[in-house]
Amino acid sequence: MAEPVQPILECEDLSISYLTRQGEIPAVVDFNLRVMPGEAVGLVGESGCGKSTVALAIMRYLGRNGRIAKGAIRFMGRDMAGMSEEELRQLRGSKIAMVYQEPMASLNPSLTIGRQLVEVPLYHEKVSQAEARQRAVRMLAAVKLPDPQRIMAAYPHQISGGQQQRVVIAMALLSNPSLLILDEPTTALDVTVEAGIVELIKEISARFGTSMLYISHNLGLIQETCDRITVMYSGEAAEVGSVREVFERMRHPYTRGLFSSIPLPGADKNTRPLVPIPGQLPLPHERPKGCWFGPRCAFFVEAKCGHGRVAMETVDPLTGHAARCRRWDEIDWEAAKPPVRAAEPAPLGPVVVEVDRLKKYYELGSVSLLGLVRGRTVRTVKANEQLDFAAREAETVAIVGESGCGKSTFAKVVMGLETATDGEIRLNGTDIAKLPVQDRPPETIRTLQMVFQNPFDTLNPSHTVGGQIARVVRRFGGESDPARIRERVFELLDLVKLPRAFYWRRPRQLSGGQKQRVGIARAFAGAPKVVVADEPVSALDVSVQAAVTQLLTEIQREKRTTLLFISHDLSLVRYLADRVVVMYLGQIMEQGTTDEVFNPPYHPYTEALLSAVPIADTRIRKKHIVLEGEIPSALRPPPGCPFQTRCHRKLGKICETEPPPRREFAPGHTILCHIAPEKLAAMDPVIVAAPEARHAAE
Repeated sequence: MAEPVQPILECEDLSISYLTRQGEIPAVVDFNLRVMPGEAVGLVGESGCGKSTVALAIMRYLGRNGRIAKGAIRFMGRDMAGMSEEELRQLRGSKIAMVYQEPMASLNPSLTIGRQLVEVPLYHEKVSQAEARQRAVRMLAAVKLPDPQRIMAAYPHQISGGQQQRVVIAMALLSNPSLLILDEPTTALDVTVEAGIVELIKEISARFGTSMLYISHNLGLIQETCDRITVMYSGEAAEVGSVREVFERMRHPYTRGLFSSIPLPGADKNTRPLVPIPGQLPLPHERPKGCWFGPRCAFFVEAKCGHGRVAMETVDPLTGHAARCRRWDEIDWEAAKPPVRAAEPAPLGPVVVEVDRLKKYYELGSVSLLGLVRGRTVRTVKANEQLDFAAREAETVAIVGESGCGKSTFAKVVMGLETATDGEIRLNGTDIAKLPVQDRPPETIRTLQMVFQNPFDTLNPSHTVGGQIARVVRRFGGESDPARIRERVFELLDLVKLPRAFYWRRPRQLSGGQKQRVGIARAFAGAPKVVVADEPVSALDVSVQAAVTQLLTEIQREKRTTLLFISHDLSLVRYLADRVVVMYLGQIMEQGTTDEVFNPPYHPYTEALLSAVPIADTRIRKKHIVLEGEIPSALRPPPGCPFQTRCHRKLGKICETEPPPRREFAPGHTILCHIAPEKLAAMDPVIVAAPEARHAAE
């Protein structure tokens, strides 16, 4: 009889507390988790649910005020509580390695990549300097970094974000760990770089047999990388099981709420809008009686759910599917769809913003030794090259592409933070392209407002929420009476669905989603006609993303605002946008309505972007296209087609030498490509429903 396989990692009835001035706060309660050899387990949930706390407890990085109050963490059968500090130091980085969300937080900016990598085998295995260096070079090649010798000699700031994350993964793998913990490893990366990292993670698991604990709020990534999933809510496991079982037969209302908050194919802001989970995650010391999810649950029954500690209940003993819900077998999960508020599409008005032949160049000067004699050398960076598109009243135009494609440069020119080199941006007929913000009249500034990516950096921590919104009302709202200003701020707080009591709060007292709502209220304080939203939800949880997206849609519908939505999240773009502009290396590769851009014919770059989007739906099948290499430098763009160095459909010499023609496939739908129109029109869709899903629908 075969011996039972021992788990690599096991958390049993784990409770983690933090000692604060308010007493002992239970962050994680009676948490159970098992990771088997070679298995990948996903850990998902909203911010504050305890995912990272569990990871830090495994690494024993809880800090001075954190402690394991109860239960055990066993690594390869041994209780880690009984290990000495020296044993834990030897374990970290050798047997257990961790990859963090922000790669630059893991890399020392003052040391070369090579020196940092070589430290790992030198410390853990006492090998020679030469052998450690050879292993580091081989590992950089294994994580598909080009020219490993050059990377070894580089400093962290000299390589891209995607390359930095691959270096961190290489560092984690250098001692061939048994367990790799990945804490949101792709959140800050472009969708194409993310696809490459996901592919790398799958290859690592197959090649090295490494067990993985993957922490993420991206359910699509969990489907693509993991075998099993644990859904966490307020410090406890809400649902566990295989990824396929949980995704297809979710049996906890919280899991259903997460899926209703993400823009899967078929979601539509008008006919099938996202449904955010109501309310907020409870603070650890304010958890309700009975089911902790109860106050946010549409299926809550006081007599059954409102008392006692809710235990995990087995849904399927054969697959290990379990849910912490007393009503999981009573709810009709097929019929119990979240309520939706369908609406007719807002009628579009006249053109408000018109971009015509816009160019933005930067000149970089450099002086060499020869330059002292011959003069100053000037090089030109073409950040934006020949941009042409329009946005109408009440329309959402999404501008998408990888980092470095020119999206944010365009936003800066629109907002007057930069001036155009050539071309025009007409706002209600008036050209503002070469008018810096300090020279723009107040009416123009009021008409154009911006919602920024990071809500944590855009609010003054020393001022109240009301004071920061009131400043905009005074400046652009035409109000001077304090009572009327305060009433206007209250109206704006109502508009973004925040309590009026928030007027007196400071930013540190608000969650990330609440801060972003304040940013939206501030942007709309002057009744703008155009709002530029630069990645406004990328830093937020999926449930908060759904709420903020719904809020933007509702405000736009009511105020008939034009929204320029800058993003690399194509799932969200497909849900939210009316028109899409796809940019690469400063140029527009494709533009058209959302339906036109998301269905064949595609530009090959659009095709690759769509293929890279992780989709949390087991019924969907995608083409597999992973772009190789990095986006070229705008300082040295390739000749011919700007995309030719990475294109999977490259024709040959014509792509390398001649600029591609702009082909029109429908009024307003254009593609910049050498490929013949009939071949583009014959392309297969990137995203299709699986055959079994189509039969089920029929």
